Amino acid sequence: MTTEANQQAAGGASGAGEDLLVVKDLKKHFRLDRKTVLKAVDGISFSIKKGETLGLVGESGCGKSTVGRTLTRIYEPTSGEVEFNGMKIGGRIDRGTKRRLNHDMQMIFQDPYSSLNPRMTVTEIVSEGLVIHNPDMKPKERDKRVHELLELVGLNKSHAGRYPHEFSGGQRQRIGIARALAVEPEFIVADEPIAALDVSIQAQIVNLLKELQKDRGLTYLFIAHDLSMVKYISDRIAVMYLGTIVELAESEALYEKPLHPYTQALLSAIPLPDPDKERTREQIILSGDVPSPTDIPSGCRFRTRCPFAMDSCAAVDPVFREVEPGRQVACHLYDPEIMAKEGRELQHQ
Repeated sequence: MTTEANQQAAGGASGAGEDLLVVKDLKKHFRLDRKTVLKAVDGISFSIKKGETLGLVGESGCGKSTVGRTLTRIYEPTSGEVEFNGMKIGGRIDRGTKRRLNHDMQMIFQDPYSSLNPRMTVTEIVSEGLVIHNPDMKPKERDKRVHELLELVGLNKSHAGRYPHEFSGGQRQRIGIARALAVEPEFIVADEPIAALDVSIQAQIVNLLKELQKDRGLTYLFIAHDLSMVKYISDRIAVMYLGTIVELAESEALYEKPLHPYTQALLSAIPLPDPDKERTREQIILSGDVPSPTDIPSGCRFRTRCPFAMDSCAAVDPVFREVEPGRQVACHLYDPEIMAKEGRELQHQ
């Protein structure tokens, strides 16, 4: 994907409002040994406007969680540009900038069982950020703030002195949300926050996140593999495959008419509530397995599983291009030059 195309994609978000986060050609590679490099995130670009929710979906191992951890500086990016609130935060940053980012950007982790310290009480867990960012706050004020946060997420102050093992999975995730909210951040990365929860609890947590966003003007990057839930909470959706974004569009448009073959396959896997329609509908079954991020195919990295693969797919990396306002896709089926070369009809949106 070209740098120019990445920049167009990063700035191509639809809807009104000012960009809070702009990502351009972000890469995060892990060196496994002297010869092997795992390309977890391999050149992605997008932007998120203030008050917006961008959903990030894809199969396990596609790099979704690595994106979130790189944006919040848990991982240092290999290369690329990241701008938050007009401040460039890609590459090495000084201690003061990192402290400010830790205040303004928070993360809700996937597993509520492992993301909370079992030796700390709820008060200690939730107030940890307050201790760091508000060292002059008196203990009584901190306790009062913790009680307010617990009530905000649907718990009560009697839970403050308990330990994580005394709670259900849904309650633990609420504690994790309270911890993220403690320092009043602007941006939250929700890394599959409902994946480890019962179905009956998932809707409660998602509704809580939507209510908090409405009341506090929060901005979310919502990472998940549950496409139905992503549609419910997201304004726009980015689809990842093997370290790159292959399609980005408004939520409704993506679900009504997916353009990329991979997006089409993902959406076809969502079961329909009508048993008769479910039995007769056509489901796209992809052949083969996801290639290893240490040995990425040449050209289009989806070509080894794509039912529409052409000769050009093995030779040319598709450009992440805008095919209609606010919608980008990385696929040769929507590239006039490639389709003319292949002697095939251009796909229409």
